[in-house]
Amino acid sequence: MSDILRRHRVAALLGAALIISPFVVSFAQSAGNTVPTTQTPVAGITAPNGSFAPIVAADKPAVVTITTVMKAPPASADDSTPLGNSPFDDYFRQFFGDQGMPAPRTPPQQQAQRAEALGSGFIVAADGTIVTNNHVVDGASSIKVTLDDGTELPAKLVGSDAKNDLAVLKIKADKPLPTVKWGDSDKLMTGDQVLAIGNPFGIGTTVTAGIVSARGRDLHSGPFDDFIQIDAPINHGNSGGPLVDVNGNVVGINAAIYSPNGGSVGVGFAIPSDQAQKVVAKLEKGGSIQYGYLGVEIQPVTPDVASAIGLDHPGGALVSQVNDGSPAARAGVETGDVITGFAGQDVKDPKDLSRAVADVAPGAREPLEVWRKGKAVQISVDVGQNSDDVKTASVTDGSGAPGQGNRAPAIGLGLMDITPDIRQQLNLADNQRGAVVASVSPDKAAAASGIEPGDLIVAVNQVPVKNARQVTQAIAQAGKSGRKSVLLLVERDGGQIYVAVPFANG
Repeated sequence: MSDILRRHRVAALLGAALIISPFVVSFAQSAGNTVPTTQTPVAGITAPNGSFAPIVAADKPAVVTITTVMKAPPASADDSTPLGNSPFDDYFRQFFGDQGMPAPRTPPQQQAQRAEALGSGFIVAADGTIVTNNHVVDGASSIKVTLDDGTELPAKLVGSDAKNDLAVLKIKADKPLPTVKWGDSDKLMTGDQVLAIGNPFGIGTTVTAGIVSARGRDLHSGPFDDFIQIDAPINHGNSGGPLVDVNGNVVGINAAIYSPNGGSVGVGFAIPSDQAQKVVAKLEKGGSIQYGYLGVEIQPVTPDVASAIGLDHPGGALVSQVNDGSPAARAGVETGDVITGFAGQDVKDPKDLSRAVADVAPGAREPLEVWRKGKAVQISVDVGQNSDDVKTASVTDGSGAPGQGNRAPAIGLGLMDITPDIRQQLNLADNQRGAVVASVSPDKAAAASGIEPGDLIVAVNQVPVKNARQVTQAIAQAGKSGRKSVLLLVERDGGQIYVAVPFANG
């Protein structure tokens, strides 16, 4: 789970709302949405007197309800357990148990048989091709689609992609089905009006109106995070439903909400249509998608980091660790490199690199541009294949969270050499070198940058160090050189991360 999700408690996928009895829902009185008195006529659909009715009339027949059935494990013998052994226990603990509300419970006899989940989707081809979220159908043993007219049909999973959270279904009907058209999400601007259509809480197809609140939101849920943030109310069951513009075209797929209480608070997120349409086309052909893999841990280049390594401006992706045996390791990528370009694309930040690498077909040989020790270096890398449990390029936030001796000047560190006892206590390899952080002054820059006692400093300004004396000397030299900060490579809990510590705070 990402830092933003931890900070805000819940940023939840919407589709997996269990259909159980009793279902506890906290209803809030709504003031309703204020509908503008003017609306631009578009694509043959007009909105007289500010009404969205023509758009809804055109699109609603193509929106479907998706019900999935999953085998549930046998019920616990303890009938008093609030959530039993449902696969959605953690989900409900987030949305009900942690909020002081009674958590819904599946009777033991139902748990032993099946669990049902609810979501939405929309028809993009008259032959019955349907788009929805992957998390709506993930793990389903059977899938049922309910059309807007109430017709229920079995559905087949054509393909799914967890990294983009998209899935394609197919149903067979005895007549051509109504469809919606893809729109151009790249043309969306903050403030544009949008409609969300879906089946929240299983109460039936529902339409809500709002605006685009922001673009390019990153929830740290995958390499392709580029969510559209909206204030149109969406809730559990809306997942997979379309977000449409005033043309009546699909510009997004509703996927997640931020909620401190389990219900909509007006902060929802949708997958952009331009991203989704490309993925859907691939899923229709192959059923799955292969992604590229580089094998590096990366972090942002902050102004302090840029100052420490001699860059004239922040930008790119700083390599804090190269995974053994990875494509990056074989290509000669080094810890401390700043990747500024990949496959002909500029890399402005770590997310740019993650997306670019993931989008390259495994086996392709691509150019990699890096900034290394004050010089631009060109490298060629054979991109590997990413699996579901491997990130294309793992991103850390650079906050100092990767997991008395000499005192480094100005920044507030107490350092010690690696003794046999310390080596054993920290489970360090016999050849491991560096300096152990024995103490951190709470009012100094090192503490503010996230350095903690027990951290191991293995390099200063991208130069490896063997002991506490070398660390102290290197920090002192960095201070004398006129740089505003010093760059420390810190090892913690088996991971490495660069931490820029400013001298100004020392």
